[in-house]
Amino acid sequence: MRITNVQKGTIVDNDPKYYPYEEAPNIRQFLLNENDLLMSLTGNVGRVGLLQKELLPAALNQRVACLRIKSNDVLLKYLFHILDSDLFEKDCIFNSSGIAQKNMSTEWLKKYTIPVPPIEEQERIVAELDLLSGIIEKKKEQLKAYDQLAQSIFYTMFGDPIDNPKGWETKKLGEVTTKIGSGATPKGGNQSYKSDGISLIRSLNVHNGTFKYEDLAHIDEQQAHQLNNVIVEENDVLFNITGASVARCCIVPSDVLPARVNQHVSILRPKKEIVNYKYLCYYLISPNSQNVLLSMSKSNAATREALPKSMMEKYLIPVPPLSLQEEFAEKVEAIERQKGLVRRSIEETQTMFDYTMDKYFG
Repeated sequence: MRITNVQKGTIVDNDPKYYPYEEAPNIRQFLLNENDLLMSLTGNVGRVGLLQKELLPAALNQRVACLRIKSNDVLLKYLFHILDSDLFEKDCIFNSSGIAQKNMSTEWLKKYTIPVPPIEEQERIVAELDLLSGIIEKKKEQLKAYDQLAQSIFYTMFGDPIDNPKGWETKKLGEVTTKIGSGATPKGGNQSYKSDGISLIRSLNVHNGTFKYEDLAHIDEQQAHQLNNVIVEENDVLFNITGASVARCCIVPSDVLPARVNQHVSILRPKKEIVNYKYLCYYLISPNSQNVLLSMSKSNAATREALPKSMMEKYLIPVPPLSLQEEFAEKVEAIERQKGLVRRSIEETQTMFDYTMDKYFG
């Protein structure tokens, strides 16, 4: 379990790393248990999550803390919720050392004080917060089901994108796009970003089929002028070309425009008379296509996964009749309208959850 596994309020299994079996006797003291409370100590300090049973067996990395309850006066879920609060995370950041990368001391953490109301009050608080977070999780599952429906429609209409059982004509990606290009990070790196302005889209914003607004960076007009060769346009397909998130793909949302991309993200701009942008995106994020792209990126990697422009331009894709692609796009748009309703419901419930957290722990 590394820092990348500890996200805000949850433990994720992204990009897992493993100890060799023969190391098991040497890491007994670092082995973890179900519902261990893990906390990041470096980088995004103060993020916490409870370790799920399905991620076991697992062991601890050196910059992740493990907290276990030893007193009957505190409920585990109560401790989790109070440490998952924005107030605690801000305290961690404020009391950490380092500028480019924060580091939190376990000695400071040991001395951190929390309110401990009677068990009955803790149970009431936990029940209220668990109810709201449970609603949010169920609605997120709805979103996943809609995504699976869209993929199912894609396979029904076009067949497997790699096997191409319907025998569609294939073309190189460079033949069906007017642009394949990536940008750069402005001088000064993260420290040069602005609180608002022109969006700078990075790989952490691009997920398969979804644009993540969290941590969206911004730059000013002068910085953006240096990236005028990678101006993002409406309906552009964004594609990650380097790193652990390589091959992730989504369509740019119109509400982040005007925008540029950094060096880890490529703009794929399809020729409208040949390829529909929604078809292109769903082709690239289909499971079999992702497997091929990931294998290509690893075979090309010296130190990290990469899919350079020259490789992407030669990548073959099936090109069904445009009318069929547009029919698929209409079906996807109907699904996306339903997803929009679910997202708004999540936002409303999240507002209630945040208000409740602030009421108890703010």
